[in-house]
Amino acid sequence: MKLFTSYNRILAGITFSGLLVIGFLFYQTLEIYINKQIEDHLYEELLEVKDFAHVKNITPSPEGFDDVIVGYKKIQKLTDENHIFADTTFYNPKKKHQESARYLKTQVLLNGQPYEVNIMASKFESQEQIKRIVLIILLPLLILLAILWLVNRFLIRKMWMPFKQLLQNIKAFNINQEEVFKPIDTRIEEFRELNDAMVEVTLKIKSDYKEIKLFTENASHEMMTPLAVINSKLDTMLQLNSLKKEDSEILEDLYRATSKLTKLNQSLLLLVKIDNNQLQNKEYINLETLINEKILYFQEFIQERKLAVNATLDYSLVYANRSLIEILINNLFSNAIRHNFNGGKIDIKLHEHNLQFSNSSMQPQLDPIKIFERFYKDNASDGTGLGLAILKQVCMRQNYSLMYAYKQELHVFSIQFDNA
Repeated sequence: MKLFTSYNRILAGITFSGLLVIGFLFYQTLEIYINKQIEDHLYEELLEVKDFAHVKNITPSPEGFDDVIVGYKKIQKLTDENHIFADTTFYNPKKKHQESARYLKTQVLLNGQPYEVNIMASKFESQEQIKRIVLIILLPLLILLAILWLVNRFLIRKMWMPFKQLLQNIKAFNINQEEVFKPIDTRIEEFRELNDAMVEVTLKIKSDYKEIKLFTENASHEMMTPLAVINSKLDTMLQLNSLKKEDSEILEDLYRATSKLTKLNQSLLLLVKIDNNQLQNKEYINLETLINEKILYFQEFIQERKLAVNATLDYSLVYANRSLIEILINNLFSNAIRHNFNGGKIDIKLHEHNLQFSNSSMQPQLDPIKIFERFYKDNASDGTGLGLAILKQVCMRQNYSLMYAYKQELHVFSIQFDNA
C-alpha cells in the first residue's frame, strides 16, 4: 500500500468516526434539551388542569388543552404523587399515523376525588426540528471537510513530488553507465538533504565499482598468461620419455589442477561480464538451428560417452544477445554430458516458448534451491561448480524462467522464453 493511500485512509477513518461521535452526541444533547422543554410544558398543563377543576368545579377537567392530550383514570386513593416522565407512541387521528410522544403521569386530587392523570404531548415536530438542526450544522461541516480533504490531498501530492522524482532517479540509476545520478530541484529541506546524500553515495558506489571492476579484470587477465605458460610447460614435460612413472603421475595431477584453475578463471570472468551487463547487443536467433549446430559441435564427446541424443525441435525465434544464448546452450550440453554415465541418454525438446534438457545420471535428485548457487556441486564432480550458476545468471539477465525437476530418473532443466 502506498504512503498516500495509507495516510488518506487513516485520515478518512478518523474524520468519519469523529463525525459519527460528534453527530450522535449533538443529537442526544438536543434530544435532552427538547425533552426538558416538553416536560416543562407538560407540568404547566398539569397546573392548568388543577386550576380549571378548582375554578370551574368540573371533574374531570376537559381532555384537550392546546396541543396536548389529557387522560384521566379514577382511583381509590392516592398512592404515589411523584411525576413520571417517559416516551411513548400514539396514533394521531388527524395525521393518520403513529407518532412519538412524551407523557407525564401523576396522581392528583380534583375537587376532593383522587385521579391518575396522564398528559401527553407529541414529539414529532420537535424531532423534525432536531433533524433539521443537525443537517444544517453537519452538512456544511461535511462539505468543509471534503474540501479540506481534497486540498490536503493536492498539497501532499505536490509536496511529495520531489520524493517521487528522487525514487524514479534511483530506479533509473545504472552503475554501468557513465551518466551520474540525476539530482532534483526542491525547496523542501528534508528532500534536499536526501538528494545530496544519494548523489554522494552513488558517486562513491561508482568510484568503488570502477576500481573493483578494473582490479578484477586486470587480475584475471594477468592470471591467464602464467596459467597458459604453466599448462604449456606441463604439457611439454608430460611428452618427455625420461620421466619416471611417479613423476608423470604428479605432472598429470598438476596439469589437471591448472586446467581446472584456467576454467575457473574463465568462468569467473564470464560471470563478471554477465553481472555487469557487458553483453547487451541483441539480435533475432533461431534456436532450432543453433541447437543442431551444438549437437554437431559436441558430437565427439557424445560418441566418446556413447550417449543417445533424442532431439525434438520446433521452430523458435528469440530476440537476445547471441553470446549469452550460446553460453546458455553450451552449459546445458556440457552439464548433460559431464554428469551422465556411459550409455546414458539426453532428451532435448524445443517448442516455441520453451526449451527442455533431460539427462540420465548416476546422481540422485539434487536440491532445487541450492543447485544454482555458485560453487555448489556434487563431491564426485570434477567441475568448477559455476556452470549452473552461469546458466541461472544468463536466464535472469534475459528475463527467462529457469526450473529444475527430477522425473523418471532424469534430471530436467526447463527454460521458458517470455520474449520468444
